[in-house]
Amino acid sequence: MSAVLVRAEALKKTYGTGALAVSVLRGISLEVEAGSLVLLMGPSGSGKTTLVSILAGLLRPTAGRIELCGRDISALSEAQVAAVRRHHLGFVFQTYNLFPALSALENISEVLKMKGFAPREARRRAQDALARVGLGDRLSHRPGELSGGQKQRVAIARALAGDPALIFGDEVTAALDTSTALRVMDLLRAQVTPERAILIVTHDRRLEKYADRVIHIEDGRVVSTTEVAQQPGGLEAQP
Repeated sequence: MSAVLVRAEALKKTYGTGALAVSVLRGISLEVEAGSLVLLMGPSGSGKTTLVSILAGLLRPTAGRIELCGRDISALSEAQVAAVRRHHLGFVFQTYNLFPALSALENISEVLKMKGFAPREARRRAQDALARVGLGDRLSHRPGELSGGQKQRVAIARALAGDPALIFGDEVTAALDTSTALRVMDLLRAQVTPERAILIVTHDRRLEKYADRVIHIEDGRVVSTTEVAQQPGGLEAQP
C-alpha cells in the first residue's frame, strides 16, 4: 500500500466573523498517496488556491486536521511547519518565480543553500536537476534568455532538486502555449515515483489524461473524485 503524503479531514476556512463571515472551505476531506499525480479542479472562487495553501502548510484552517508527510501539522508551530515544507515539499508556480538576475543554475543552487545545503552540494544537485529536465546546456542562461517552456522546466528542476516527497503545482501550464503545456505535463508525469506524488491546481481539462485522480471542488466542497487509468510506460517527452 502506498504511503499517504497528504490527509485532510473536515477542513474549513472562514474569513471574517459574524454577519461578515465568508466560508471558503466547507468541510473538505481528501488524501494524496505517493505514486500518484492528482489534479484539483474547479471554477474560479471554488476554494482551490485556499485549499492548496492549507494543504502545504502556508495557511492555517479555521477547523479540521491536516497530516502532511507523516506529521500532523495542525499541532505544529509555524517554525516546525516551515521545516516540514523545507525538507519534504517542492513548488511549481504559473509565473515561474525565478530571479531574473540569476542563471538557471543559480536560481536552483541559491534556493538549496537557503534550505541548508552546502554550496558544493547545492551546485551538484542543481546541475543534476537541470540535466533531468533537459537543460544541461542552459546552466548559465538567465530567465530572460529562456523560452516560457524552458523557464517552467527550470522551475520544475528547482522543485526536484531537494528530492521532495510531494510537489505542489499552481496552474503550471496556464502561461504556456498548448504544445509546450502538454510537454511540460509529460515531464511532470515522469517525476511521479513510488515515493513521490504531485498535486496540481488547474482549470485545463486537457490535463486530466495525465492524472491518476481528478478532484473537483465547488463552493468549498468536494463534488466528485474520478480515478483515471494510466497507460503503461508513462509519458516522457520534454519541451
